[in-house]
Amino acid sequence: MPTNNIRNIALLAHVDAGKTSLSEQMLFLSGKIRKAGSVDKGNTQTDTLEIEKQRGITVVSSITTFDWKNTSINLIDTPGHIDFSSEAEKSLLAIDAAVIVLSASEGIQAQTEHMIDACLTLGIPFFFFVIKIDRLGADTQLITQELREELNLNVFALHSVENEASEQVKLLNLWTPEKYSKQTKIIENIIEHDDHLLNRYLEGEIPSLLQLNEALKKLIHRSKLHPLFIGSAKLGIGIESLLDAIVQYLAEPTVKSELSAIVFKVQHIKGEGRLAAVRVIGGKIKSRSLIFNASKGVEEKVGLIKNTDLQSPQIISECSAGEIAWLQGLNSAVPGDWLGSIPKKFEVLANEEALLLVQVIPEQTAQINALIDALNILNIEDPNLNFQYSKEEQELHIQIRGNIQKEILEDQILNRFGIAVQFSEPSVIYKETPTKTAEGYVRYWLPKPCWSIMRFLIEPAERGSGVLFESKVGVNDIKQNYQNDVKKAIPDALKQGILGWQVDDLKITLIEGEDHEAHTKSNDFTIATPMGIMDGLNQSEPSLLEPLMRFKIAAPEAYLGAIAGELSQLRAQIQTHQIEKGKCKLIGIIPLSNVIDFPIKLSSITGGKGKLTIRFSHYDLCPIELGQTRAYKGISPLDTAKYILKARKALS
Repeated sequence: MPTNNIRNIALLAHVDAGKTSLSEQMLFLSGKIRKAGSVDKGNTQTDTLEIEKQRGITVVSSITTFDWKNTSINLIDTPGHIDFSSEAEKSLLAIDAAVIVLSASEGIQAQTEHMIDACLTLGIPFFFFVIKIDRLGADTQLITQELREELNLNVFALHSVENEASEQVKLLNLWTPEKYSKQTKIIENIIEHDDHLLNRYLEGEIPSLLQLNEALKKLIHRSKLHPLFIGSAKLGIGIESLLDAIVQYLAEPTVKSELSAIVFKVQHIKGEGRLAAVRVIGGKIKSRSLIFNASKGVEEKVGLIKNTDLQSPQIISECSAGEIAWLQGLNSAVPGDWLGSIPKKFEVLANEEALLLVQVIPEQTAQINALIDALNILNIEDPNLNFQYSKEEQELHIQIRGNIQKEILEDQILNRFGIAVQFSEPSVIYKETPTKTAEGYVRYWLPKPCWSIMRFLIEPAERGSGVLFESKVGVNDIKQNYQNDVKKAIPDALKQGILGWQVDDLKITLIEGEDHEAHTKSNDFTIATPMGIMDGLNQSEPSLLEPLMRFKIAAPEAYLGAIAGELSQLRAQIQTHQIEKGKCKLIGIIPLSNVIDFPIKLSSITGGKGKLTIRFSHYDLCPIELGQTRAYKGISPLDTAKYILKARKALS
């Protein structure tokens, strides 16, 4: 099928906005299914996991395909809960455009704003669909105004609504050959971005609907305009207009000439093994062919290829540019990997790590090895779990975003792998950083044969600068290949510092050192590096760094004093506030450790009328007494004798 007859899109929304119900209606109207399923009844097409059916929320993204007016639409239904935002973010790698779904009664919510920002960052075109217009409290006009004023988006509706917030609701299409010429505001909104149409309009000529639609499509593609469509999945209103708009206004696939594809999802299916969902950017991928994983630097053989039809999946012989398919045989691939070549211009959203740490504990100790295997599989599917196993302590840790994710993982581990587990209470993931300049020294020359002597300068660096490394040692003192080993060893050396957390925001300079022609072996500098750096960190007076969250609060003005009082007790910094039309808006920074229970407190203070958006902002200094330190996991490089034995695999 030509690429102009394909649309790769995602439905993006906050949890419970109604996008899964919307996807059911789209499948039903297209003729893909005979009857639309219900989230409440647990029989929707895209929520396939048992836990999704039970809870009525989407946990993993699902890909399905259907046709509408001679166009094949690959639709990704994404999770809306913030705990699973990484799953939604991975889906952005596969799409050319998005439909952002908003509940007519809830409006802009935390995950909605996050996905809008993500689309703007990646240059993904999108428009809006306001759903549930029959619900009590529905206010499409207010939502349009908030999108314009709060998010500074050029938004306008192509439909008007009558009897909103009732089951007698009706839609009026304003954008028809008979009515469009009277929509002066919409026309002027479009043509002000098109010089050719603007000049003709100023001369008294009204462009045709075809000309305006062609201009509108280009402006949506450039994220200059974002039309807003309206409807109700429950009543089946506005869905056909939405499907028409997807075909008419949203972008066709981006296509390159040479073979290039990106892996955006990995899952393990019993009886089928490991499957990778791949979006092909250029060229073709054929079954049984060899393909180069450019991200891993390895070549692998493609097994079977399956299409993305959830209702009737089929084995296909190849997938071409613009298409999405499931591939078997890519045993090294993880989400974000490029196959073939990596395009020079292709934006990828920066990975935002989960900020809470939990220990996973098997109820039966004998199942710990099976649990390790299970967590390794889950970590491949979602690398943000950052699974870590401490052999010495026999502890398994993963990173999560919240308690809902913890509950879902507990269910998945039991139902997929047959292992009953418990989780520790989540703890905030801190970092640490040096506060004074210090030197670290290591002389690793016993027991022979070995020889690695180094002196490091450890210096504090600007907040957010990460880790900087420099060598001032000549190759006559330490050969270049050994200096390369030092640089490669630094990330692992900084995974745990003196306070037990990853070390960040520092500069490490190799200022002295020597190797030995006879005694130095290939991995001596790899072993010695953590010992030298840890020695320097031990003298650098490290301090904790805590994750800070950016919050936005909107509430009735009457609650301003109570909200501000609560925020002051939580070490929050209010950066801006404004009062307008009886409402107050506050923006600021608050420590993650103090914000976990704040949504409940805000709801209590405002009687449920307060609206809260929270996003990660940055790490900053935290007094040690207000944070949390922890013991080193494993054998610390400061315990040089044991550490050397372990590094040389001489310690059982």
